[in-house]
Amino acid sequence: MICYDIIIRPVLTEKSYAGVANKSYTFVVNKNANKIMIKKAIEEIYDVAVDSVRTMNCRGKLKRQGRTQGYTPSYKKAIIKLTAASKAIPDFES
Repeated sequence: MICYDIIIRPVLTEKSYAGVANKSYTFVVNKNANKIMIKKAIEEIYDVAVDSVRTMNCRGKLKRQGRTQGYTPSYKKAIIKLTAASKAIPDFES
């Protein structure tokens, strides 16, 4: 897989911005990607040194519109922790 196929988008929420001070960043990643693939993709795209990768599978939420109902798509989320000597990722700087 290509690096840009593994990393889909950054998660830009209040909770993810709270981890930026500790060099912890959150991304939505491909469901089939493992931790090693995610680490290599982040290092290649952003030119940083990754310390650890934590992943979680997020289930879709139930949404209702009148009497019809369905689920939003499920996705996989990765929390990336950078080393202390690494530079910051520019997507999270405001």
